[in-house]
Amino acid sequence: MKIEHYQDEILQNNAFWAKKPLLRQIYRGFHGQIAAHLSGLSGPRVVELGSGIGNIKEVIPACLRTDLFVNPWLDVVQNGYTLPLAAESLTDLILFDVFHHLRYPGTALAEFWRVLRPGGRVLVFDPYALSLLGLVTFGMLHREPVALRDKITWLAPPDWSVANHDYYAAQGNAGRIFATSNFQSLLRDWRVVTVKRFAALSYVASGGYSRPQFYPDSWYPLLQKVDLILNGLPLLFATRILAVLQKK
Repeated sequence: MKIEHYQDEILQNNAFWAKKPLLRQIYRGFHGQIAAHLSGLSGPRVVELGSGIGNIKEVIPACLRTDLFVNPWLDVVQNGYTLPLAAESLTDLILFDVFHHLRYPGTALAEFWRVLRPGGRVLVFDPYALSLLGLVTFGMLHREPVALRDKITWLAPPDWSVANHDYYAAQGNAGRIFATSNFQSLLRDWRVVTVKRFAALSYVASGGYSRPQFYPDSWYPLLQKVDLILNGLPLLFATRILAVLQKK
């Protein structure tokens, strides 16, 4: 998918959101997990990068919503690699289904570190493709690549410009970076507060934004209980990861 098609996807997702109550319930739960891990610093200033249809406001009302394209529900248009924000001006940065689109995660994290206050947090909620169910879900049922065997380029090359930003996706990146020991040395400027993995079978079986829903809305409480059980077997069933980094 080309980056200019991202806006078309946002508009399609907005239409699905309006007509699919189950999706709204599930995302409120996801956003609640994020809200529970905000920094708690005084005078909070929270920004979400890549807000898409902007639905996080339902759970975190004060969150400033941003993305690459203009939409009426967004607050600011900006690129995550070059944030138009003063140093140490934010308490929290949220990336929901955004981290796997960062071709140079180290370069982005350096920018996040610049704009966060000491003790501020980056909260990453992303696909998890290192489990059996995660690999099936994102490797076979999703159009974006998992790219588990591709090299992760941590820093942008010296001649790279954000003006040349193109579409990138590697759904396995968050799991590889935050749920393994391979990248710990590159996260030395951060304290890893928590890394949680969720089965989220209730979401997978909901069909998400673009696929058919495989159970009635009334079954959602039951699927939530199943998720709690499956969360205990992340190597088999995890499909989502929440990684919380705190600026030292």
